[in-house]
Amino acid sequence: MQESEKALKDFAQKYIWWKTPEEAYAWPERVIAQVMNIGEFNDAQELIRVMGNQALVNTLRNAQAGWFNHRSWAYWHYRLELAELEQFPPLPVRAIA
Repeated sequence: MQESEKALKDFAQKYIWWKTPEEAYAWPERVIAQVMNIGEFNDAQELIRVMGNQALVNTLRNAQAGWFNHRSWAYWHYRLELAELEQFPPLPVRAIA
């Protein structure tokens, strides 16, 4: 098992508690988003190390409504150099049809 797979499975178990680790691991972007949103500092640093910045960028670009709170959304856009301070895009919203 690759280091990134093991880390995602561990994060899935810790941060997606309402699903089995296997179910959560099947949707890696959701696991990554959850660590980015509510993860402990050391876990976020480990996530960056094993997944790389591009995986986090992709997660932000594909985020669904409810995955991030305002603070985390702003922080990660700034941290990944996707936006200037206070110039980040709006949070994703659900479309009601």
